[in-house]
Amino acid sequence: MAITFSDLHTESGLKSLDEFLSGKSYISGDGLTRDDIKVYAAVLEKPGDSFPNASQWYDAVSAQLAASFPGEAVGVRVSGKASPVEAAPAEEAKGAPAEDDDDIDLFGDETEEEKKAAEEREAAKKASSKKKESGKSSVLMDVKPWDDETDMKKLEEAVRSVEMPGLLWGASKLVPVGYGIKKLHIMLTIVDDLVSVDDLIEERLTVEPCNEFIQSCDIVAFNKI
Repeated sequence: MAITFSDLHTESGLKSLDEFLSGKSYISGDGLTRDDIKVYAAVLEKPGDSFPNASQWYDAVSAQLAASFPGEAVGVRVSGKASPVEAAPAEEAKGAPAEDDDDIDLFGDETEEEKKAAEEREAAKKASSKKKESGKSSVLMDVKPWDDETDMKKLEEAVRSVEMPGLLWGASKLVPVGYGIKKLHIMLTIVDDLVSVDDLIEERLTVEPCNEFIQSCDIVAFNKI
């Protein structure tokens, strides 16, 4: 009776595979078989450390496949949703006659199911990428003038003139420091992957032309959104 593995792209699927491989080196028997190739193709990437048996098996199959295909790869499309994979028991696999190599079409045309799975994988990758890039932070910054004669209106205009992808200036107010000097208290929102606050200060706000009005900038608060 065939052994069935389902949803090998999920934690539960990998867990069942890891448990099955406990005490085993391969899916069927003591060596690499077509069963290993089928299951390997359904696993989208190397299992993590939480699945030690599956991870060790994945490395073993990868090593043998790499040795069998030493040529330079140009890239392939891998399905994003694995279909249930059936593997024959070890006893059945040992007794089965060797199959003709021509039966395995590793480089044949994609089936409709494979195309759909590939599209789902691409969509999942894009969604993951967007989620990563959407991380934002709220920053409160103090911008200090040179002295009490600095035109604070022009100072704020200089600050807001700095434009960068992922940077959005917010509310502001002037806060007295002493001796007639005021500082600009200003909020800004940044996309973490696109804007570095340190670079914003060092490369944009405290250099020409902004440094005509700005002496220094301090980060008062920095919070992830």
